[in-house]
Amino acid sequence: MIIGRLVGEVAGLGTDHLLVDVNGVGYVCMAGTRLLSRTHAGEKITVHVETRVTENSITLFGFGTDEERAWFVRLQDVHGVAGKAAMAILDAITPAELMDAIALGDAKVLERAKGVGKKLAERIVHDLSGKPPPLGRFGKFEAASAAGMASAPVAAATGARGEAISALVNLGYTQSDAARAVAGVAKDSGDDVGVLVKAALKELAR
Repeated sequence: MIIGRLVGEVAGLGTDHLLVDVNGVGYVCMAGTRLLSRTHAGEKITVHVETRVTENSITLFGFGTDEERAWFVRLQDVHGVAGKAAMAILDAITPAELMDAIALGDAKVLERAKGVGKKLAERIVHDLSGKPPPLGRFGKFEAASAAGMASAPVAAATGARGEAISALVNLGYTQSDAARAVAGVAKDSGDDVGVLVKAALKELAR
């Protein structure tokens, strides 16, 4: 049985995990400080879960959004990045910042993560450069509903950037060039896909 999401009540919190009570059954999920810091015992919560099964154990990794879960999986495509390192990266930077760092080749951003040195940061940027952003478990990211978060699109900026990059790729640009251009104009162009595409096209025409 692979668990993909838990909806229940926070029954307990630890330094690196939380206990979620779902209809009387308690599930222990490993979690980063980003999720734990905004979570309180007794409140309702939705946790997006990545299940890892080995010969000796079943481990649940919990995230506040499906986008974080998707990046957790993608990061481990890189040699040398295991679950602990991937969790540390997502604790230090948001998916939007991670996406921009990869597009712009800015490995120093990843060095903000605990235990991630220069060589590993550069390898992550190199290996993931030019690849499309990861998709949600069912092809798109769900609404954020972790503790204390309003029901709004998950990381709207990153979602818009992903759509803008896809539009540019469909126009014939490479994934790398499209991602770099969108990352470069995103700060001043907001979250509107059309605005992002127009600004990125100007950037690419230079």
